[in-house]
Amino acid sequence: MSAWRQPSGLLSTTGCGVGHLDTELYAKGVFPARYIERLASRGSIGSARPFDPDQVQPASLDLRLGAVAHRVRSSFLPGPDHTVAQRIETLRLHDLDLTEGAVLERNCVYLVPLLEHLDLPHNVSASANPKSSTGRLDVFTRVIGDYARGFDALPHGYKGPLYLEISPRPFPIRIRQGSRLSQMRFRVGDSRLDAREHRTLHNVETLVFDPNAEVGDGVLLSIDLKGEGRNGLIGFRSRRHTPVIDMDLKDTLEVLDYWEPLVTRGRDEFILDPDEFYILVSRESVHVPPAYAAEMVPFDPLVGEFRVHYAGFFDPGFGHSAAGGTGSRAVLEVRSREVPFLLGHGQTIGRLVYERLSEVPDRLYGAGLGSNYQAQTLKLSKHFKPFAL
Repeated sequence: MSAWRQPSGLLSTTGCGVGHLDTELYAKGVFPARYIERLASRGSIGSARPFDPDQVQPASLDLRLGAVAHRVRSSFLPGPDHTVAQRIETLRLHDLDLTEGAVLERNCVYLVPLLEHLDLPHNVSASANPKSSTGRLDVFTRVIGDYARGFDALPHGYKGPLYLEISPRPFPIRIRQGSRLSQMRFRVGDSRLDAREHRTLHNVETLVFDPNAEVGDGVLLSIDLKGEGRNGLIGFRSRRHTPVIDMDLKDTLEVLDYWEPLVTRGRDEFILDPDEFYILVSRESVHVPPAYAAEMVPFDPLVGEFRVHYAGFFDPGFGHSAAGGTGSRAVLEVRSREVPFLLGHGQTIGRLVYERLSEVPDRLYGAGLGSNYQAQTLKLSKHFKPFAL
């Protein structure tokens, strides 16, 4: 982990000591990397072992798996009267040792204690989401805390362990202690932009590069079903009964062993089949300015009966020209809900909501951090070799 530096704009801590006595020093908004490092240095984020060098991202923290995976009968929320460990005891089927790695089977539910735990200041909350590479494999993950009433959300002042629910969908996966499938954001208050603020920011910074962009309670994104510049390739549909995917290996897998390429056939429309998983891409290029972060609304009934983008965090600098991101599209992980659904080229498929950071970050998403998806168009997860028709 890089050395923490006192962020500008924070009040002096002289005479206040450390820990939770100076919690009001954190400015409102999503925490940039240096604020996350500050939380760690003051014990608000603890870990069973030191952080990995690249674990702190521009506005999020990668979470690491612990040493055991509990296979459980069902997903659950502990509720206000139980810890996660108590629920695991009643639902456990068997355990897997992750110290040397283990395979998680499709459509099974596993609970893994994470190496990180929290002791948050009273006004700091946290939320989680799958990492992009996790979502692009349709590995369903959700973070749970003790006494939680909801997934992927830890209330301000939360103190306790963290667990990751993992349910692989189309592909069996291999994981091990230290694998990073999920990421967490920290914030003070609610800094999401309203409709007027979204429009103002778009006028100043250009959030999507489309003269007909619709900007209101977020930025509406549409689907690209033409495949121009990709020889008509519009997306991928996951295959069934594939080999195992090792979540920690990059650029090793052959695309056609796992995916069926989808190409346009002269009609700019496509029907999503229920129970199938698709990788598609936005028609627009996306831009997240340095002082902001964004999140994709995962299911929006206003745009159709499907779920889009399990991995919804867009870090500051995504698509930012100065960070090498000119032309970055939003890759969309799509599942239809219960019924077939017809998509047409340019049809709205998702909504991107922006929020302010507590402070302009000292690092941006991009090539300088080894980010996998800067300047992307239609791109599968990092596990696969490059592919072209």
